[in-house]
Amino acid sequence: MTISTDRAPLQFGMFAPVPHVTVGSAAMAKAVAGADMPLAAGQLDPAFVIARDVLIAADRSGFDLVLFAERHHGADLEAFMLAGAASGWTERLKLLVAVHPGLWAPQLIAKMTTTLDRMSGGRAAINLVTGWNVAEARMYGGDVMLEDDERYVRAEEFVQVLRGMWRERPFSFRGRYYDVEGAELLLRPANPRMPEIYTASRSSTGLDMVARIADWWFVSFDKSAKTADELRDSIKRSIADMKARARRVDRDVKIAFNPFVVLGSSREAAEAEAQRLLIPQSGDFDVRKLVSRVGPSMRAGCVGTPAQVRAQLERYHTMGIDLVLLQYQPTVENAELIGAELIGPLRTN
Repeated sequence: MTISTDRAPLQFGMFAPVPHVTVGSAAMAKAVAGADMPLAAGQLDPAFVIARDVLIAADRSGFDLVLFAERHHGADLEAFMLAGAASGWTERLKLLVAVHPGLWAPQLIAKMTTTLDRMSGGRAAINLVTGWNVAEARMYGGDVMLEDDERYVRAEEFVQVLRGMWRERPFSFRGRYYDVEGAELLLRPANPRMPEIYTASRSSTGLDMVARIADWWFVSFDKSAKTADELRDSIKRSIADMKARARRVDRDVKIAFNPFVVLGSSREAAEAEAQRLLIPQSGDFDVRKLVSRVGPSMRAGCVGTPAQVRAQLERYHTMGIDLVLLQYQPTVENAELIGAELIGPLRTN
């Protein structure tokens, strides 16, 4: 089966294996359990080794992008540092790093992103996270302005400063939240195309921000949808709404979606494996919140045989999805399986 539309080919991404976005992995649970203890002499962090091995396999298997989600209050390795390490392991993966405006100065992120872009040969991108974890933000010296639409004003200014620093030298900006006077970034991104901005939002104010500044939007959908058909209908409505908002400001925004993928010899076998993955492992990080996020993604219809999942991904692409950010149990074997059974066949001419 091939994806036969006049649009660009469907892109395939994944989450970097870090504790707070990983389910069903005994190896990751073990890494979390030992994270607050010193390592043996010469030992590398076990979660680092998992990420390294899986991302090398994903890069070779045809994945296009990896998202380094950020969690400070937890056992996750710091996202920018992990992405920097991955720039040396990989050759084609776009390195998408999560950034919280309430925790970072945009001038600093502009330089960090440019550094990663030059280290990786132009593969850096930013996932702008307006935030939800109030306790984490406060303990690490920031805030998320939850329940306040001003956070979208700040996020938009954050992106304006990023792009200004990448484009102009010196750069000055005066906004509601950032005051930059004559800042100089003596590096330029690896090519004239600036690193892309990805983000997610559900509120009307946030969606207008996405339409004005984002290159990519992680589509929102009705998490109470009971079936894949209901979920697809919800996504169709969301895509139409975002495209209309973007047209009003003379822009286009590409659409990403993050289904959970489980492949099996039959639909029943895949569904049984999906249910097993939701069983907490000893040491799992905040598994209730994790399952609440993963559960809706498992209703995307991407749990089944390879042929069934390929057909479902083709439907999403035809609907207007440009990138699927796949969630799956992060192992070398699964990365290779997805490459062989999904990515390869869907790209075959």
